[in-house]
Amino acid sequence: MNRLPAASRPAYFRLRQLVQLRSGPKRWPFSLGAAFCIAAPVAVGWSVGNVSAGLIASFGTFTALYGGDRPYRNRALKLAAIAVGLACAVALGAWSQQFGLLGIVAVVLVAMGATFFCNALGVRPPGGYLFALAGALGNGLPGQELDWWHAGLLVLAGGGFSAIVRLAGVLTDSRGPERAAVASAGTAVARFLKSVGGPDEDTARHGAAVALHNTWTMLVSHQPAASSDESTLTMLRSISRELHRLFVDGINADSLFTDRNALAARAQALATEARSKAASTREEPEHLPLGRHGLVESLQKSLVWPSPVLIVSLRVGLGAALAGMAGAALDLERAYWIVAATVLVLHQGLDWNRSTQRGLERVIGTLVGLALAGAVLWLAPQGLWLALTLAALQFLILMLVGRNYALAVVFITAAAVTIAAGGHPVENIAALLWARAIDTVIGCSIGIGVLLVTAPRAVAVPIPQELAAALHSAQELLKFAAAGDAVSTEAKRARRNLQHRAIALLTAYEIGAGALQHRRFAEGLWPAVVAAQRFLYRLLAFCWALEEAGSDGAANVARAAFGAKGLDNLSGTLRGLSSAARSGRAVPIPSDIPGFMKEDLEDLSRSLERQPARQGADR
Repeated sequence: MNRLPAASRPAYFRLRQLVQLRSGPKRWPFSLGAAFCIAAPVAVGWSVGNVSAGLIASFGTFTALYGGDRPYRNRALKLAAIAVGLACAVALGAWSQQFGLLGIVAVVLVAMGATFFCNALGVRPPGGYLFALAGALGNGLPGQELDWWHAGLLVLAGGGFSAIVRLAGVLTDSRGPERAAVASAGTAVARFLKSVGGPDEDTARHGAAVALHNTWTMLVSHQPAASSDESTLTMLRSISRELHRLFVDGINADSLFTDRNALAARAQALATEARSKAASTREEPEHLPLGRHGLVESLQKSLVWPSPVLIVSLRVGLGAALAGMAGAALDLERAYWIVAATVLVLHQGLDWNRSTQRGLERVIGTLVGLALAGAVLWLAPQGLWLALTLAALQFLILMLVGRNYALAVVFITAAAVTIAAGGHPVENIAALLWARAIDTVIGCSIGIGVLLVTAPRAVAVPIPQELAAALHSAQELLKFAAAGDAVSTEAKRARRNLQHRAIALLTAYEIGAGALQHRRFAEGLWPAVVAAQRFLYRLLAFCWALEEAGSDGAANVARAAFGAKGLDNLSGTLRGLSSAARSGRAVPIPSDIPGFMKEDLEDLSRSLERQPARQGADR
């Protein structure tokens, strides 16, 4: 049994991380586009003599931060929804001003609703945070300047403009996002193939599986029924399928006498081919896997208690309500900043370790950023200079946010304070900056406090539950695999569900391992998580082998693998292991279990027998 790899342990925060720049993808083209988006409305507002309106519209340009993980057609729909959502959040917040303290209820509902939908539908960061910030900002707008519907329309205009900019890439490469996704998967598969047999194998395997799953989401789930560019899409689907075959070779590497470095080189070559715009003669794969769950399925799963999405949404609602009341007790106009700081800590559903790190980075970055904001307010740039200042801040934010969040917060704070000033001179800059500093500390403290109170029970349960759910999904898929069926609609849905469970299992572990309490319990289950994931991916690899065998040979492959009673014994074993995930007991593994699964199941059984006590493990 493998010892706990270093990569799986929670990464504790170090002060030197505040100034370290992590490696990341090339972002300057995207950053330049977003900078242009935020500057343009301000420049237009200045040209018509209403800079305040331009600044309000600039908030809608944060739409440009979304949709990078979607093909252009699907991205257009997502960006439209984001722009409308931000406009509605600002309008609702501004409308609720007239109700005084009750207006905070509207902000809380916006924060909860945005968190739920963004997490349920897999909307990447900034996720629901900007919607919560939009509602809180709307609630803090000076009511005498413009009506609530006017504010909403301005934000919608800014969002529409930024959506157009974000879709401009379709003019140069209509399949750019798909190429990037497949190329990224090729690099991940190459990394996994090189790691087979090494200490990083489990982490690299999971990363490659997620990357491949994302390619099918991009190439299948997010594609329209008809396409005008089938040749490129066909090429990318064919490359993704070949990458999957290489991934399967890596899964079965212990039984293959092949050069893994040669396989890795082939995966990297496929990544290069995916980026190329040269004409392709590849043929469309006969069978296409399914990507992520659809909208309805995702919402249904998220509504089942105690789903992580529901827990995070309720936690955000509690934190936003407490922050709103704290802001109202100090000064109703300050509530939006406190609410925003609280939601930022909570909305992603991160574990205790990462949440406290995010809160600390937010506080330190804000305190430094307020000095920069003070300089901007003192200089009081107007007109085009104000637009250029915001553009520069936005550019730096996006260049840094993925590499060092604390440094990015410095410029986020300066931009937010500048926008909130509405283009007007600030009479008492020191008092404003002091208030923002106190508000940030209060908001982050409330977020950490809510997490401290609500997290222990939430992180104590998911790993055994997710492990049992993953084994149940494996039973469902085995019914098809044993019959030689890997390509029917039902079989592909079962494969997709099992892939989802494999990803969710590791996510549950990461949350538990980064928790304040029950961390030792979670780390004690790491060997079981590793063994279960190996089994799940081996089963998925077997389904790919069935698919490669074709309709004529799949039944023979299944018959040879499972034998006469292999399926019955295997199903019974998985039921026993599913129960053991909760109770912690050994499950005997029958001798006639299919050989390619037996070792992983034996490891899983031993790991569950040795799992630590759940209650009081870290107290």
